[in-house]
Amino acid sequence: MKKTALHLACLLFSTMIITQARSQQSSLNGTWIPISQELNGKAFPKEAFQNQKLVLTDSSYIVYAEGLDKGTVKYQGNKLDIYGKEGVNFGKHFTAVYKLKRGKLTICYDLSGSSYPENFETAGKPNYFLSVFKRG
Repeated sequence: MKKTALHLACLLFSTMIITQARSQQSSLNGTWIPISQELNGKAFPKEAFQNQKLVLTDSSYIVYAEGLDKGTVKYQGNKLDIYGKEGVNFGKHFTAVYKLKRGKLTICYDLSGSSYPENFETAGKPNYFLSVFKRG
């Protein structure tokens, strides 16, 4: 009886985690337009990203920029693992953290993919890229 209760509790906990992950994905689904970007603490001019957009659909992404970039995203809390499947980032893995606040999506990427950024600061971190988006 105790084993059955433990298995049931584990199943319930697993279901809650899966539901939470799906909820995170759903809240990010849609088209996102960059409103600011920076690398290593230096802001990009708006002209550099004015024609870009990010489309998130569950665990897939498409970036429209100078070229097309498609791949998958895995969510774990506020952490992202991004895997390029087509385009300029084919075969690459990036780590990132994100926050969704007041309708703005902020993503800080570690372009080396070696660790997750601890915050949303890029100054002094040449592999950190920050992008702030609004819904498009």
